[in-house]
Amino acid sequence: MTQLKNDTFLRALLRQPVDYTPVWMMRQAGRYLPEYRATRARAGSFMDLCMNPELACEVTLQPLERFPLDAAILFSDILTIPDAMGLGLSFGEGEGPRFAHPVRSAADVERIAVPDPEDGLRYVMDAVSLIRRELNGRVPLIGFSGSPWTLATYMVEGGSTKNYAFTKGMMYDRPELLHSLLAKVADSVTVYLNAQIARGAQAVMIFDTWGGALTPAKYLEFSLAYMQRVVSGLTREAEGRQVPVVLFTKNGGQWLDRMAETGCDALGVDWTTDLATARLAVKDQVALQGNLDPCVLYASPERIREEVATVLASYGHGHGHVFNLGHGITPDVNPEHAAAMVAAVHELSPAYHQGV
Repeated sequence: MTQLKNDTFLRALLRQPVDYTPVWMMRQAGRYLPEYRATRARAGSFMDLCMNPELACEVTLQPLERFPLDAAILFSDILTIPDAMGLGLSFGEGEGPRFAHPVRSAADVERIAVPDPEDGLRYVMDAVSLIRRELNGRVPLIGFSGSPWTLATYMVEGGSTKNYAFTKGMMYDRPELLHSLLAKVADSVTVYLNAQIARGAQAVMIFDTWGGALTPAKYLEFSLAYMQRVVSGLTREAEGRQVPVVLFTKNGGQWLDRMAETGCDALGVDWTTDLATARLAVKDQVALQGNLDPCVLYASPERIREEVATVLASYGHGHGHVFNLGHGITPDVNPEHAAAMVAAVHELSPAYHQGV
């Protein structure tokens, strides 16, 4: 494989010395970019875009042509695994994802199987290989998956949800059934991420979008325990270097200390938790990623720079910080405002790494 020209992101995740704080954005390949919208229109639909390795590669690289980002992230969707399980995924215009065959009974759980990534998810694997080749060592490539709890929630609800009626109903009434489903999903996530690593992903991230909807006890039992299971089964070295693992639970600031004990290398932090508080909670055991409020990007470039400075100061001096938004960039953000954020990070962050 080609030698990495910029490995700042990987070193920061492993809390190794860096000259500046690396930066990338969740959903950095997305609808806020006119070039993405053009490629998406050419693809015909969101899933057609995801399932075309050449076009997925094209949109993955688009933000890197605009901004001097320190990492690329695979363009895909977290629901590829349940789709490969035969649940009948579709995206209605303006409606979000829907599954034709939700998982709500013991027979439903029994029927689904761990997908072979090189079969039902071959399009994702081919995209990973192609992106790595086209990056040519410019920056590292991040692979990703949804967390077992988040994927199971979509699978049980049959789509997006506001009150988790079916999933929480199962959790309280039939916990053993939900555990059975989560175990199968966790094994699927592990195999899927390991396949991405084998194809060239140099770091992996697990997105736990819905973990913050749980009580503390249920979070530990039904979300964190299964992320721990995934982390324990992941390939942690490839191409002669470590493959860092990042966990991110939206609205999960209260559990950062427990998350840090999973064996992961870094934790994503949303904007509801101050980075100084997060750093104290994890006792510098792991790196931290985040955590500018995505809505800051609606402000002027001058204000964006000030807010970037606030986030950098919140983490403070020392290594182990990857700058990011606290969640995905929103579709109606001006790309020039994203550029202002990236420039501010690169300009202001070196002072926090000098003499450390």
